[in-house]
Amino acid sequence: MFPTMLYAQCAQGGESAQGGGLLGFLPIIIMFVILYFLLIRPQQKRQKEVEKMREELRKNDKVITSGGILGTIYSIKGETIVLKVNDDIKIEVKKSAIAGKQNN
Repeated sequence: MFPTMLYAQCAQGGESAQGGGLLGFLPIIIMFVILYFLLIRPQQKRQKEVEKMREELRKNDKVITSGGILGTIYSIKGETIVLKVNDDIKIEVKKSAIAGKQNN
């Protein structure tokens, strides 16, 4: 009689566990959707804007590097940019080091 009761309890609990299993993942799925729309998607959008800005760089654009160096683009050679920092000083930086354009 004892094994029969155990079998009956397992069968009854098994049915509710299957339905509850999908509902158990629902909060995790909702959290992932919220994180996607609040964090991941805006970051991807900003990354695309930065890449577009770097592709549109032209000679004589005033830029700032990620290290804080202000300069004017003297020339562009593939993925390398030569910045004119002063009348006598020119430095070579990677295109990925350009953080943005200056408004002035």
